[in-house]
Amino acid sequence: MRSVRSESRTAFAVFVALALLHTWPLGTSFWRLSLNHHADAQLNAWIVRWVAHAVASHPAHLFDTNIFALERGTLAYSEPLIVPALSVAPVAWAGASPALLFNVLAIGGLVLTAWSAWRLCRDWTGSHGAALVAGALVAFNVHTLTRLAHLAAAHLWGLPLALLLADRLIERRSWRAIAALGAVVAATAATSLYSLALVLVILAVVVAVGARAWRGALAIAGATAGGLLVALPILLPYARLAASGATRPVEMVSQFSATLAGYVTSTSRAHAWWNGAILNDVNVWFAGAAAIALAALGFARSLAGDSTTRRRAVTLIVLGAAGLLLSLGPATPIYRWLYDVAAPLRGFRAAARFGMLFLLALAVAAAYGVAWVERRWRHATRAAIVILAVVTVEAWQGPVRTVATERVPAVYRLLRDDPAPVVLVEVPFFPAEAIFENGEYVYNSTAHWRPLMNGYSGYTPASYRRRAASFWFFPENWAVDAIKREGATHVMVHLERFGRDAEAVRDAIARRPDLELLAVDPRGHQLYRIR
Repeated sequence: MRSVRSESRTAFAVFVALALLHTWPLGTSFWRLSLNHHADAQLNAWIVRWVAHAVASHPAHLFDTNIFALERGTLAYSEPLIVPALSVAPVAWAGASPALLFNVLAIGGLVLTAWSAWRLCRDWTGSHGAALVAGALVAFNVHTLTRLAHLAAAHLWGLPLALLLADRLIERRSWRAIAALGAVVAATAATSLYSLALVLVILAVVVAVGARAWRGALAIAGATAGGLLVALPILLPYARLAASGATRPVEMVSQFSATLAGYVTSTSRAHAWWNGAILNDVNVWFAGAAAIALAALGFARSLAGDSTTRRRAVTLIVLGAAGLLLSLGPATPIYRWLYDVAAPLRGFRAAARFGMLFLLALAVAAAYGVAWVERRWRHATRAAIVILAVVTVEAWQGPVRTVATERVPAVYRLLRDDPAPVVLVEVPFFPAEAIFENGEYVYNSTAHWRPLMNGYSGYTPASYRRRAASFWFFPENWAVDAIKREGATHVMVHLERFGRDAEAVRDAIARRPDLELLAVDPRGHQLYRIR
């Protein structure tokens, strides 16, 4: 037991070091650097800060955020990230910036995901070194590292833990394992619905492969049902959103699906000489030559093992195949059929995310390959270190692009301190196809939490599209009239974002008696009250 605990601490330290390496230079200055050049990072930072704010002030309205005013249930337009947010809530309440909270959670999520995979593979292979390699492959692959702006991509700890606990229940039933699996399902649901879908696929595959152990299958089903029941208050807003008709057209899903070519596409430095094209995160899935070779060896050796090892190998094969197939989205008739019969699937945009099941299966199989190499190498520890170094080099694509974190402009404090009701519009108010440009506005709203008609999320409501059709033309008379009709009380003008039209916009506003200037700052922000 002491050895396992010692190895666990060592694994944690190794994964912290790898997380800092793969996100370099972010870890050199958590409080100063950020990924705020990416609107998704700004959105995720806002979500985390909103959850901490709402839990402390009005928990019953957690999902009724301040964006897309005056819509309700707007947190359901994106990932909930409740578990990560609660883990840093005390720091948020102490006044930490949203960017700092994001950085801590990005690094911490990668470490926890790697450690969870280590725990799974340490249990299955009995090898500390093999588990270290698997943890690195699960958390620090090229796909995940292209998605550092998405906290949900870092917090995939639920996948290996679900596989570990479900496998234990197939082997031997225990109330402790049932409770733990239920907790993992609930915590995953409170973090990411995409991750929940991946966990449910994992559990379905474990049950299907181990169907003969029907008591274990019932235990897994019971634990899953219990976890979903606990998470019901979080899942209901998403169900209501789906019932309102907010689904993803299959054509949109096609745009966010992986391709077979994507599984040989990499953005790492090591592969730049043959694979230099940098694509979006939907289609970057190459696991690495070392990982593929080790996984092939691992499958060959585990299929020749005892009954438990063979069952686990078959589970990984089915899981990997399911992940690969589902990630291709509507390109296969199977996904199109599932899209028609499984209502929850119609709420997912990025079918490519199922590819993480393929990478997980490959990483665990690779652990079996590393364990076999260790047994035949005179210096097992050196073998594991060499292999870990190779897979790390193959995945590394740093240094990560960062920008200096800028404090939310002080002018927003006027909105926070205004005793009268405030409904804010920020201009330019971008068209729906450029809604990501609102990332800055959403991030800045953490300084005041007043209702904001702008917004950014994974779903764009009809109200935003309606407003954008007229608000985009501010300061035209009819655009200002539309803003008034929608009930706005204040307008924040970002002159620096109007480019060459900035002077014309300033002059046009100055001629309007219905816009009262409240404040100006050196960065080009001008706050107006609508008279």
